[in-house]
Amino acid sequence: MNRAIYARRRAVNSVFLVLSTAAAFIGIVALILILYALLKNGFGGLSAAVFTENTPAPGSAGGLANAIFGSIFMSIVAVIVGTPIGMLAGTYLAEYGRHTWLAFVIRFVNDILLSAPSIIIGLFIYQLVVARMHHFSAWAGMAALAVIVIPVVVRTTENMLLLVPNTLREAAASIGAPRAISIRAVTWRAARAGIVTGVLLAVARISGETAPLLFTALNNQFWSTDPNAPMASLPIVIFQFANSPYEDWHTLAWAGALLITAAVLTLSIFARLIESRQK
Repeated sequence: MNRAIYARRRAVNSVFLVLSTAAAFIGIVALILILYALLKNGFGGLSAAVFTENTPAPGSAGGLANAIFGSIFMSIVAVIVGTPIGMLAGTYLAEYGRHTWLAFVIRFVNDILLSAPSIIIGLFIYQLVVARMHHFSAWAGMAALAVIVIPVVVRTTENMLLLVPNTLREAAASIGAPRAISIRAVTWRAARAGIVTGVLLAVARISGETAPLLFTALNNQFWSTDPNAPMASLPIVIFQFANSPYEDWHTLAWAGALLITAAVLTLSIFARLIESRQK
C-alpha cells in the first residue's frame, strides 16, 4: 500500500515537473525571441538624431527628443507626487492601523488599484481632469501616472515595515522617543532599501504605460515644456508610429521601444541589487 502511494506521488510529481519545465522553457524562448527582434530592429534606428530632434512628419528626418523629455518629465513629477502619499499610507497600515477596519478598507482598495487595468485609470483622470479643463494636458498625464505609482509604493512600504523587528521599535520607545520619531529614525531607516526598491519598480511600471496617456496627455509633435498643454511621450509615439504605414516611423518606433526596454531593465536590475544588499 505504501509503495503504491509512493509510486503515485512520484508519478504526479514527475508530471508537474515536466509541465513546469515546459512552461518555463516556452516563456524563456518567447522572451528571447522578443528581445532578439527588439535588438535587431531597435539598434538600426538609434542615432544622434533620436536624442536631439523632435518627432518628424511622414517622410522627414527626425528623432524622439520631445517624446523622451515628455516621458522623463511626467514620470519624475508622478513619482514625486505619488511616493510621499504611498509611503505615508503604507506607514499607517504597518505602524498605526495594522488591524483596524480602516486599514482593511485601504488594503482592499489598494489591491483593486494594483490589479485594475491602466486604461480605467486613464478614463477616471479624463473625467476628473481633462473633461473639466476642456483640453488634454501633461498635468492630467502626471495625475494618471501618480495614481499608478501610489498603490505600488503603498504595498512595498507596508511589507518592508512589517519586516522590521519589533525589538527596534521597543528600543526606541524605551528611551522615550515618540512614535513619529521612532518611525522616522528607526523603522524607515531600517526599511529604506526596500522602499527605494518599490519606488524604482513603480517607475519601471509607469515607463511603458500607454493607455492612461492616450486619455490625458495625448501627444505633441513639437517640443513642449508647458504642463498645461498636450505633451509627447515615448509610449504614445511608439503606439502611433508602429500603427502607421511609414517605414521611417516604424524605425523610430523600434528605437523608442528599445530605449524603454533598456530603461526598465536598468531600473529592475538596480532594484534587485538594492534588495539583495538589504538581505
